[in-house]
Amino acid sequence: MIFEFDIIILILLVIVSILAINVKDLIGATMLTGIYSFLICLLWAQMGAVDVAFTEAAVGAGISTILFVATVYRTQRRSSD
Repeated sequence: MIFEFDIIILILLVIVSILAINVKDLIGATMLTGIYSFLICLLWAQMGAVDVAFTEAAVGAGISTILFVATVYRTQRRSSD
């Protein structure tokens, strides 16, 4: 049962990483990197490294995603000239 869970998470990690590289929208790429961090958090928790999983969830999927989204919203999307 655990082996199947690992395979599913690893397949999802590969899919999300490919999508994050190929997406053209910055908000979409930011959200996909947040999803990637959350999936890594699940993988760490399943392997028994709960402290690393908690740190990844707090910093990787939480604070970093919020800061990236705030930064993208504060920048201009089109040039003024």
